[in-house]
Amino acid sequence: MISHEHRYVYIEVPRTGSSAVRRELREMYGAEPILRKHATYRDFLRQATDDEKTYFAFSGIRNPLDVAVTRYIHIKDNVKDHFTDPWSVQVRNSLASRIERRIYSWTKQRNATFEQFLMHWYLLPYDTWTSLDHEGIDMVLRFENLQEDFAQALRRIGLDPVRPLPAVNVTPGRERSYVSYYTPEAIKRAVWVFGPYLEQWGYRFPESWGPVRVPAWSKVLMRIIRVYRAIYWKYFRFADYVARRPQRPTASSAG
Repeated sequence: MISHEHRYVYIEVPRTGSSAVRRELREMYGAEPILRKHATYRDFLRQATDDEKTYFAFSGIRNPLDVAVTRYIHIKDNVKDHFTDPWSVQVRNSLASRIERRIYSWTKQRNATFEQFLMHWYLLPYDTWTSLDHEGIDMVLRFENLQEDFAQALRRIGLDPVRPLPAVNVTPGRERSYVSYYTPEAIKRAVWVFGPYLEQWGYRFPESWGPVRVPAWSKVLMRIIRVYRAIYWKYFRFADYVARRPQRPTASSAG
C-alpha cells in the first residue's frame, strides 16, 4: 500500500495483522495498492522512483511461535476454503502457494497434530523478509502491540489516528494461547527453529518453558541460509509470481 500524498509505503508481511492495516490505510489514510499483496520492500524498490524510495516505509512482525500455530490452524481447518476454492487455487500459483497446498494435503491425510506438523515441516532456522529488508524499513509494527505501534507510525508520517485499528481476519479456532500447543518435543524443535529469530527481534520464550538456550549452530546456520534466502527473494521469488491476477467471477458473469 502506498500514499503519494502522505509519502508512505506499507509492506504487508503475512500473519502480522497486515489485512487490518491495509484496509485502514485505504479507508482512512489515502493509501492505494501497489504491486501485489505481500510484495516485499525489495520488490517495491525495484520499480520505485528516486522520490518514492524516500517515503516512510513500515512493515510488521509477529512472534514466530504464534505464527506457527496460526499457520497450522489455517491449514488444518482450511480457513475460508483457502486450499480448495477454485479461484484461490488459480490465483495462488506461486511456488510458496503450491508448497502450502502440499502441506495442507499432508496435514489433512494424517489428521496431523501441531507437534507432527511442526516436526515434519519446520527443520531449518526460521526467517522472514522483514529481517532481510530491515535496513531500509523505517518502522516495524509488532503484532503483539499493533494498536499502539500503528498509531505511532501514523504520527511519524504526520497523521493523527482517526480511530482504533479494527480487527480483521481474526483466526477462527484460536481460543487457546499458542503456548498450549507446544508439547515437550515441539518445544525442543521450536528452540532450534525459532530461537535465533526470537533473539534477533527481542522476543522471549514462554516462562513456563524454563531456562532456554538457543544452540550456537542454529544461529550460524541461520546466517548461512539467510544468504541463500536473500538471493531467492531478490531474484527468483519475484519472477515466480504472476504479474496480473485474474478477477474472481461475479454471479452475473458466471453464466
